[in-house]
Amino acid sequence: AAANALSTAGPVRLVAMADGFRDRLDSSLAHLQSEFGDKVDVPEERRFHGFDAYRKAIDCDADLVILATPPGFRPIHFAYAVEKNRHVFMEKPVAVDGPGVREVLAAGAEAEARGLKVGVGLQRHHQAHYLETVRRIHEGAIGDLVLLRVYWNSAGVWVNPRQAGQTEMEYQMRNWYYFNWLCGDHIVEQHIHNLDVGNWLMRGYPTLAEGMGGRQVRTGKDFGEIYDHHSVEFTYADGTKMLSQCRHMPNCTDNVSEHAHGADGTADLSAGRIRANGGWDWKYDGPQWDPYQREHDDLFAAIREGTPYSEAENGAKSTMTSILGRMATYSGKSVAWDEALHSKV
Repeated sequence: AAANALSTAGPVRLVAMADGFRDRLDSSLAHLQSEFGDKVDVPEERRFHGFDAYRKAIDCDADLVILATPPGFRPIHFAYAVEKNRHVFMEKPVAVDGPGVREVLAAGAEAEARGLKVGVGLQRHHQAHYLETVRRIHEGAIGDLVLLRVYWNSAGVWVNPRQAGQTEMEYQMRNWYYFNWLCGDHIVEQHIHNLDVGNWLMRGYPTLAEGMGGRQVRTGKDFGEIYDHHSVEFTYADGTKMLSQCRHMPNCTDNVSEHAHGADGTADLSAGRIRANGGWDWKYDGPQWDPYQREHDDLFAAIREGTPYSEAENGAKSTMTSILGRMATYSGKSVAWDEALHSKV
């Protein structure tokens, strides 16, 4: 994210860095210095590590703060950045539970009232073929939506083995993906991308979720507490269903995609294709760009031009969609949006 920010148009410098661990800060800094040279102006006195490092970095004189820590920390970091009048780019998801989402929604509203710009790392909103495919669907290319299907099925991610002398806190933070207070489970950390596309298509958020999941292949303690598979049926206010799968299992079929079924056809959004009357009538063949770069380009342009720009509310509510799904799979019960959002868990 810092590399993307340093690659935006116009003069820009990186002036402070913070991390839970000094070795992680040093490796990131060395990489950025090798790529961007004098654009990286982070002397020793502006390198911070530890639990309060975020405050020290945000307190430095800067226009924008990038929040790319494990998402369990995102709500308190975002709230502090807004308090200090900083523009923000924050990675998804933006929280791991209802209380965190509520804090982000409140801080996002305050940021908007102050004229601060907020970007959230749901980069499909800045990706060429998604933008055009969603536009066509909204204009009626496949008729009224009747069903959505979304997937993030893959082999899984890294594990950092426990080291001699590590505290439990350090072990969990270095393996943050496997602990809910830090990650929220992979339905929240990864599958949010696909669920967000469903919300984008529906121009809203689900009211109910039912599902199932478990730990079938990742059963050891090295994999913390999260599930290795989730399957959820989300229901929107008008009754439209979104069927959701996410799985972390090797030697299975991988599938990261989003599909829309309408009264007059279907669409594969991940491929930028729309099918009607029995054939693929349209496939996106326009210009392509790096969506990870474009999301920073758009945010920095809004800051420089003083135009409104806030992705905080959608980022929070798509995060809440993912949390709603997790609450349904963990409980085995129907969970309503309002119940999940206002949960004290």
